[in-house]
Amino acid sequence: MSGHSKWASIKHKKAAIDAKRGQLFTKLIKELTAAARSGGGNQETNIRLRTAVQKAKESNMPSDNIDKAIMRGTGELPGVTYEEATYEGYGPAGIAIMLDVVTDNKNRTTAELRNIMSKKGGNMASSGSVSFLFAKKGYISIEKSAIEEEKLMNVVLEAGAEDLKGEGDVYEVTTQPQDLEAVKAALAQAKVPVQSAEITMVPATTIKVADKGTALTILGLMDTLEEHEDVQHAYSNFDIPDALMENGENK
Repeated sequence: MSGHSKWASIKHKKAAIDAKRGQLFTKLIKELTAAARSGGGNQETNIRLRTAVQKAKESNMPSDNIDKAIMRGTGELPGVTYEEATYEGYGPAGIAIMLDVVTDNKNRTTAELRNIMSKKGGNMASSGSVSFLFAKKGYISIEKSAIEEEKLMNVVLEAGAEDLKGEGDVYEVTTQPQDLEAVKAALAQAKVPVQSAEITMVPATTIKVADKGTALTILGLMDTLEEHEDVQHAYSNFDIPDALMENGENK
């Protein structure tokens, strides 16, 4: 999970920049609409929608925008019809890549993502090629300076978490997707600040990448994929040393 946590940290720091570009709001609106379309407009029964609404609020999206996006998803308002898709592929060093996409033109998106992959040392693969390497989990990261490990373990395991690991300067908490909210609530009650929390795809195994050139190519590829307007989430199983991750972040 080390590659996942470091990449998640980079994405977290980029969020403010993305918001200024308008990219973040566009992606959030798509996710709100798609979540409401697939699971209904009730946040109590639709975990995906509840998570999307929380992210939108954290990003200071106006409530009116959130409500309208949900109503487009439920059909209460007219709007663009979005299609969801998952793309799989391989990157440099044989890393596995999964992309969650929401698009109004699947043919265009497929062509654009294939072009990005081919230009940056990757290639698209058929459905099922790498998805078996990932499991859907709730994921929470917490700065180690916020709490002692033993205290944190007592809080999260009692709330239903599956595992707690230390990685670099953060703790990683994993849960079943349906238990994420309960663990977040327990952390809030214990006044433990959360760095990030999301439903994500966690790799069962990782591929270590120590070569600087390869590492920077991978980070460049992942960054470009993340920036594509139709890509909601980009997952991979790379494990790159902290120093190289920081180089990639500061490029």
